[in-house]
Amino acid sequence: MFQRICLAHYHEIGLKGHNRASFEMRLLKNLEQLLRDFPVVTIKRISGRICIYIKEGTDYALACDLANQVSKVPGVVRVSSGYKCTRELEVFYKAAVLAIEDAGEFLSFKVQARRNHTDFPIDSMEINRLVGAHLCDVYPDKKVQMKDPDLTVAVEVVQSSAYVYARSIVGIGGLPVGASGRVMCLLSSGIDSPVALWRIARRGATCSAVHFSGRPQTSSTSEFLVADIARVLQETGCIKRVYVVPFGDYQREIAALVPPELRVIMYRRLMFKVAEALAHRERGRALVTGESLGQVASQTLDNIAATDEAVSMPVFRPLIGTDKQEIIKEAKQLGTFDISSQDAPDCCTLFMPRNPETHARLHDVLEAEEKLPLADWIPEILAATELLNFHV
Repeated sequence: MFQRICLAHYHEIGLKGHNRASFEMRLLKNLEQLLRDFPVVTIKRISGRICIYIKEGTDYALACDLANQVSKVPGVVRVSSGYKCTRELEVFYKAAVLAIEDAGEFLSFKVQARRNHTDFPIDSMEINRLVGAHLCDVYPDKKVQMKDPDLTVAVEVVQSSAYVYARSIVGIGGLPVGASGRVMCLLSSGIDSPVALWRIARRGATCSAVHFSGRPQTSSTSEFLVADIARVLQETGCIKRVYVVPFGDYQREIAALVPPELRVIMYRRLMFKVAEALAHRERGRALVTGESLGQVASQTLDNIAATDEAVSMPVFRPLIGTDKQEIIKEAKQLGTFDISSQDAPDCCTLFMPRNPETHARLHDVLEAEEKLPLADWIPEILAATELLNFHV
């Protein structure tokens, strides 16, 4: 009579007009991949949402774990846990009680019914009244409250069945990964770049990443941390693979050949050129960085412009107007903050000048770059790149 279900609600996808079905199918396929280890019978589109049918006998705790996993998937704005049942009033009453028992403590509630097919003889207002009256009898100490109740019991009547649920949690929203093309993200072991990657994945991009390690001039600690970060991002399908680039020797050469104040810009320009080459390999259309305007010397407007000139594809900076505390808050929510907070020598701290240039002039940058054998270096770097796959 009752089957546990989980409903993935979306918002932005529902505004896509003629393209809506393709976005819905993308989200459905992503959920199928990400829920392979959960007791799922099938996943289907129903009435403007995605319904996940859970195997019979699945306990409440595991069903909650499944719902929590769904809430982290880009494209999902809200997740509701409840029951599929037959279209009978007495069954609605029992399902509503089960749904409330799953929802936890509450003092006030309301019933919100929706009848999607008029072949069911009782309209939404009457369902509200009848189910609400039954719940008042079952829970006489609870208050009916139409505005901002602690709990909303939803009853949705569709063509051949009904869905009753009360427990809902907030999702991260956005668009499903894979709906907006491919990008290459510069990923360090720091706090910022994982958040930038996550933000662009929430806009539907399929993200691969490149990590520039200070190896062999430093240890490979940052590489292990980046792998841990990628595993966190992998849980919600936000990352496909990571290219690891041993970059320390090239930084040493740059430090010996260019004016000290321009070293950081030269490092960044070479990184961008390598990242662009890897992006072409992945059929990517843009680069993504974790830069925030004015946060460090390389992130002034002049230096950003001097760095961007090194490549022809767009460079996206999802954090450009975000301050450090906001980024830290998102990193904690994402689950990467503790990993990124560990000390690790990497290319970002290698051969740093005492007084880096903050307002670089492109003419000076290009003149200094002429001393570098980039035509030889870039193929060497690409040949030495190591690949880690994280796609679900």
